[in-house]
Amino acid sequence: QLQASGGGLVQAGGSLRLSCAASGRSFSTYALGWFRQAPGKERELVAAISQSGGAKYSADSMKGRFTISRDNGKNTVYLQMNSLKPEDTAVYYCAADNNFLVFPPNVYNYWGQGTQLTVSS
Repeated sequence: QLQASGGGLVQAGGSLRLSCAASGRSFSTYALGWFRQAPGKERELVAAISQSGGAKYSADSMKGRFTISRDNGKNTVYLQMNSLKPEDTAVYYCAADNNFLVFPPNVYNYWGQGTQLTVSS
């Protein structure tokens, strides 16, 4: 089970860190991803991180602003978001998968509930 938190209202240019805590003992065997979905738009992959944290992926529009990290000891994945823009407003979801051949996974089998981020201009 995945539980995302940390969303809220922030001004443009501000920063926020999302967290996603997982239950279970096999957290370190899952690749993790952060997705977002804005109103009227398709869900998109924001960032992903491999099981050990040694490999990371970031969408082009978020590179340099968003950083994904994980703490396997705490069963938690984070998304540090800096220089936020109004267009970053969306519901953010965390997801996990351990059944893939190539990182990042194309399909994620486990999803948390979303957390809302609103960036005001």
